[in-house]
This record gives sequence, structure tokens and C-alpha cells, in this order.
Amino acid sequence: MADEPRLTHLDATGAANMVDVADKAVTDRVAVAEGAVRMQGETLDLILSGNAKKGDVIGTARLAGIMAAKRTHELIPLCHALLLSKVAVEIEPAPSLPGLIVRAMVRTTGQTGVEMEALTAVSVACLTVYDMAKAVDRGMRIENVRLLEKSGGRSGHWQDK
Repeated sequence: MADEPRLTHLDATGAANMVDVADKAVTDRVAVAEGAVRMQGETLDLILSGNAKKGDVIGTARLAGIMAAKRTHELIPLCHALLLSKVAVEIEPAPSLPGLIVRAMVRTTGQTGVEMEALTAVSVACLTVYDMAKAVDRGMRIENVRLLEKSGGRSGHWQDK
């Protein structure tokens, strides 16, 4: 009989605890996450022109996402501190939204996955876009932050359909 799904961060009494990963195999682990910041077309044009009052919105958001991935364990209470081997944050204009699409890829070789690091990178990059452009568009919306793909570990490969 297969094990029933359960929340791994809860012990038998229902108390939150950090998962012990000591017995897990060390494998190459990769996660890709994505999100979007929807805004007025004029706001997107301003960001792409490089004339936003606070400076380079896309470059600053990219750096903020990278920094956030590296500090995920300080932000999410039960995450393990991981030695990340790669964090890449890409931010692309999406005139059809209008807005920006933010994608993060995080890689490590270790005993636990990097899904939370990829999701944190995307979330903080999106928040940084909002912070830097809110003076001209307070109605921006951060949308569809989600895991697209993960590989490595006991559960193997998973991809959003």
C-alpha cells in the first residue's frame, strides 16, 4: 500500500519542524519558477526606456531576485540553508499583458530541493519591480507566481502542465 500524502514539515502531533534530510541522497537539483508583474502600458514603456526615477528597474530586480534566493532560509522558517551553485533571474517584457515576466532558475548539489529558492527569487524580483515603479503605477499586480519545473531528489522530475 502506497504512503498517503502528508505535510512533511509537521510531526506526529501536528507541530511544525524542520525536515531531517541527513539520510537523503546528494543529487543535482534544479528548480525553475515564474511570475509576472502586470502594469499599464505606459509604465512598461517607462521601465524599458531606462528613465524610471529610481533607476534601472530590470537590473535591480534581477539582482534582488538573486540575493533573495541566497537568503531564502532566512525568510522561510523551515527551509534549509543551501550552498547554491547557480541562480539566474531573467526578466522579459510582455507587451501583451502589458508587463514583465520574471523567471528564475536555481541549482544546487545537495540533499534537498531548491523550489523555495526559485519561488523566492521570482517573488522578490516582482516586488522590486513594484517598489521601483509604484510612483507611476500603484495598480500593478503581481500574478501567477508558480513552480514550472524541478528535477533531482527522490521524487525525480516534475513539470507544470
